[in-house]
Amino acid sequence: MSWRDLFLEYLGPAGFTGMTFGDWLRALAENRFCVNPRYWPGAANITANCLANSALKCWENFRHGRAIRATVVPPPLFVLGVWRSGTTHLHNLLARDERFAFPTTFEVFYPHTFLSTERTIKPFMAFMMPERRPQDNVRMGIDEPQEDEFALCGLTRLSFTLAWAFPRNASYYRFLTLRDATPEERRRWQHALYAFVQKLTYKHRKPLILKSPAHMGRIRLLLEIFPNAKFVHIHRDPFAVFKSSLYTSRAVTHVWSLQRYEPPDLESVILRQHREVWGAFFEERRLIPPERFCELSYDDLTRDPIAALRQIYARLDLPPFDVAEPKFREYIASLADYRRNQFADLPPEQRERVVRQWRRCFDEWGYATQGEPRESPREELESRPLP
Repeated sequence: MSWRDLFLEYLGPAGFTGMTFGDWLRALAENRFCVNPRYWPGAANITANCLANSALKCWENFRHGRAIRATVVPPPLFVLGVWRSGTTHLHNLLARDERFAFPTTFEVFYPHTFLSTERTIKPFMAFMMPERRPQDNVRMGIDEPQEDEFALCGLTRLSFTLAWAFPRNASYYRFLTLRDATPEERRRWQHALYAFVQKLTYKHRKPLILKSPAHMGRIRLLLEIFPNAKFVHIHRDPFAVFKSSLYTSRAVTHVWSLQRYEPPDLESVILRQHREVWGAFFEERRLIPPERFCELSYDDLTRDPIAALRQIYARLDLPPFDVAEPKFREYIASLADYRRNQFADLPPEQRERVVRQWRRCFDEWGYATQGEPRESPREELESRPLP
């Protein structure tokens, strides 16, 4: 483990450093200020950042607020898909098209202040950040595409990611699909997402490509904010999704947690969360007009990424594909050395449990319920173990 990995483990979780001090105190109060001593350095780091955010937020609003609110937001493109289904790989690919913009790691971690702190906090954060994510070999560059879920956590506290920090109180953070949220909470979440997208548009002056696995279960809410948005959905063999999700959950717990806690049945948590998001997706995808929805498999994307991307551009009537094709090929070539994790086959009873709880996914996309996928070692671009 490198010194940067140790820094991330003991002074994280960075995903919560974007809050204001008031919101951070409220999050602590919701959890009775229960932070285990091992995680006190991380909590102190968050507190220091949140104090600075509160002051800098006022300056940023004074300096840019009027111009941001006057910015017209073009319809975004949303990448949909559950965790470990290939959304990061697809997001990274689409982001190579310079006619679009995307939220960066720095922007989602500092949503209140990224316009004002890019020259100060960003270089330090870039220096301290590990080169790869803890769960795989995906690059963690400060300017790489990142999930807007972390920004929404910092802006609203209405995010399931807070359950990673406070797992003993996980049931309190019922914001996976926001169906269990109150009308006022949903309204506040929608306002925050629009404001964040408007701020990004003000900075980049381009349409945005957004990705968060939980958005797959929030289609109705997204369309209420962005009625002309476009969506591309990627799916993957459920057995591969389950095994990769199980590995990832075990690998990242120490990075995000502020409490010692071992869930009684991690498999049940993964099965339930994915089923909740899939259930909302199957119910709400009909709300998307057919000409603004494209679906592909992870296998298709990895087998022939250029053909898959060309299909997306044609289906969604995106700008001419040929302009961005050289950038796509350049990025694909840079991934030549990637190798996927080799996971053991699931025991029969575990395999049957996955099939039973995720049956509709097998049927919907034609995945076999007998046996398990045999992906090429170069195909899983999100799950190469760290050296």
